[in-house]
Amino acid sequence: VQLQASGGGLVQAGESLRLSCTDSRRTFSNNGVGWFRQTTGKEREFVATINWRGGSADYGDSVKGRFTTSRDNTRSAVFLQMNNLTPEDTGIYYCASARYPIGGRSTNGYAYWGQGTLVTVSS
Repeated sequence: VQLQASGGGLVQAGESLRLSCTDSRRTFSNNGVGWFRQTTGKEREFVATINWRGGSADYGDSVKGRFTTSRDNTRSAVFLQMNNLTPEDTGIYYCASARYPIGGRSTNGYAYWGQGTLVTVSS
């Protein structure tokens, strides 16, 4: 598994971004995929996770109702649609491939991590 997150950028509060996570080796279709974010001095925070088939997803409380994750296993890609962004959403966003078909909320459930993509939301 070799993951790469992309799609970050600088936006204003209230705007949207769509992040993508791709697996260049096309091997994570049987695994859950999670999204986490991190800011300086803070622990990595759970954002969202989706199961291997894409039929079930879970979200962190701070993003529920604003973020949606989806996946397209034919393209070995997972997406995070982020709407109504706020400055508190600023951080480096990472995608990770779970050890199992469902990843969960803990970083311990994920075996492979991609390079992050920076999201900056200005007020």
